[in-house]
Amino acid sequence: MATTTASTNMPENGSGNLDAPLLSGGGEKKSERVSIDDMLQKYCGEFGRWQLRHFVLTCLAWALEALHTMVMIFADREPAWRCLQTGVECSSLCDVEPGSWEWIGGPGRSTISEFGLICGQKYKVGLVQALFFFGCMIGAGIFGHLSDSSLGRKGSLTAVCILNGCFGCLTALSPNYWTYVMFRLLTGFSTGGVGLCAFVLATEPVGPSMRGVAGMSTFYFFSGGIAALSGIAYIFQTWRALYVATSIPSIMFLFIIIPFVSESPRWYLIRGKLNRAMTIMRSIALKNGKHLPRNVVLALDEESGSDSPVKSKHGDTTEMESSNAVSGSLVDVLKTPMTRIRLFLAVTINFTCSVVYYGLSLNVVNLGTNLYLNVFLNSIAEMPAYLITAMLLDRLGRKPLAIATQYVSGIACIFGCLVSGYGVWKVVRMVCGIIGIFGMAGTYNLLFIYTIELFPTTVRNAALGCATQAAQMGAILAPFVVVLGDRTPFVVFGACGVIGGLLAFCLPETLNKPLYDTMRGMESGERAWENGQ
Repeated sequence: MATTTASTNMPENGSGNLDAPLLSGGGEKKSERVSIDDMLQKYCGEFGRWQLRHFVLTCLAWALEALHTMVMIFADREPAWRCLQTGVECSSLCDVEPGSWEWIGGPGRSTISEFGLICGQKYKVGLVQALFFFGCMIGAGIFGHLSDSSLGRKGSLTAVCILNGCFGCLTALSPNYWTYVMFRLLTGFSTGGVGLCAFVLATEPVGPSMRGVAGMSTFYFFSGGIAALSGIAYIFQTWRALYVATSIPSIMFLFIIIPFVSESPRWYLIRGKLNRAMTIMRSIALKNGKHLPRNVVLALDEESGSDSPVKSKHGDTTEMESSNAVSGSLVDVLKTPMTRIRLFLAVTINFTCSVVYYGLSLNVVNLGTNLYLNVFLNSIAEMPAYLITAMLLDRLGRKPLAIATQYVSGIACIFGCLVSGYGVWKVVRMVCGIIGIFGMAGTYNLLFIYTIELFPTTVRNAALGCATQAAQMGAILAPFVVVLGDRTPFVVFGACGVIGGLLAFCLPETLNKPLYDTMRGMESGERAWENGQ
C-alpha cells in the first residue's frame, strides 16, 4: 500500500528551513504515519538480525507440538508378543488362550499392552487418538480468539506451553485407560493453540517480501521435532517414561525461551498500545543496524499516510498512545462477504489437506519395517517439500502452489489405489504414499502463510484458529480412514487432494499484498489492488 509522507525534508531535531511548517503550537511536530509493513521496508529492515533471532526462538514451539502430537505413534503401538508354549501355533493374538502368551519387554512398553487394547478393545486406540485431535480442534478455536484479544500472541503461547507440560506429565501417571483418555484430550486442547500462536508471532514482525519464505520455514521445526521424537522414543522405551520425556521440553521452553521472545507489534497496535509497538519497532531497527526517525509513527493501515501531530515530551517528539483499541472476532469475518467466502474455502481446504497428511503419516505403522527408522525417514522426506515450496512461493505465488501441491498428492494417491499391496507393487504403493506426503506437506505448510495473508490483524488468529480447527477435524477422521481396508484409504486421500486443488482455484492471490490491520483497511486495499492501485 502506498504511503504519503507528511513532510519530505524534515530534520529529526525540528530545525532547518523555518519557512516549512514543521512546528505547530504547543511544541508539536507533524509526523509521518506509516503502516507496519511500510515501516519495516523503509526504516527497520524486513528480516534482519532481530527477526532471525525472534523467528528461531518462537518456532521452536513447533517442535514441542510435534512431540505432543506424534508421541501416539510410539506410545500406542502394538508391541511384539510370543507364545509361552512351544509347538503351539501363534498366528493371531486373538486366537491364543489367555495366559499362554506374553508381551516381549513387559506390558509397560505401550498403552496397548498395559490397558489390554487388543482384539475387541482395539477400537479404543483409534478413539484416544481421535479425541486428542478433537481437543486440538477446540483449543485452536479458543486460543485463536484469546491471542487476538486479551492474552495476545506471546501470552497465549505461554499459556499453552504451561498446560502442555502439566498435562503431558500427568498423562504418564494415568492409572487406567479412561484417565489416559482424559489427559490426552486435555493435552490436545493445549496443543491445538501452539502452532497457530507460534506461527503468527514468528511471522508478523517480518517484512512482506520475506514473510512467505519465513512462513514456509516454520514447518522445518515441526519435522525436526518428529525426527527428534524417534531418538527420544528409542531411548525411553516405556510409554510412561516417553510422555515425561516429551513434556519436559515444554517446561524448559517456558524458562529458557519465552523470556527472550517479544510480543507482536501488530497486536499492540490494534489493541491501542502504540507506545509498546513503537518500542519494539525501534528495537528491530537498532538490532538490524537501521535508523528509525523519531517523527515516524505507526498507524493502522486505514490511517497511514495522514498528517498528525505527535504530542511531545520535554520539547522532543515521541509517540502518542492510541485512545481506542481496534478489535474483531469471527462474527466480523462472517458478516463480510469477502472474508466469509475466504473462510469457507480456507476451512474446507485445511480439512481435506489434514485427512491426507495425517492419514498417510499414521499409515507408517503398517509398512512392516523398523518403526523408529520409518518415522525418522518420514519426517526427513517432508523437508524437501518445504524447501521447494519456499523457493517457488514468491515466484509462482500462493494460489498456483496450493493447486499444484494438492494435485501432486491427490494423483499419487489415486495411482496408489490402482496397484496391489504385494510383492514389488508394495514398494510402488509405498512410493506413492511418500509422494502423497511430499505434496501435502508442502500444502500444509503453505496454507498457514496463505491463511494469515487472507485476513486482517484484528481477526487473523481467529480465522487461522478456525482453519486449524477444520484441520483437526480432518485429523480426527484420518485414523478411521486408515482402517477401511487395502485400497480404500488411497481412494479417499486421492479424492481429498483433487477436491482441495479445485477449491484453491477460488482463492485470491496474496503475493506482494500487505498484511492488512483492519477489516476496513483490507476492503479499501483490495479495491485499490483491483483498480490497479
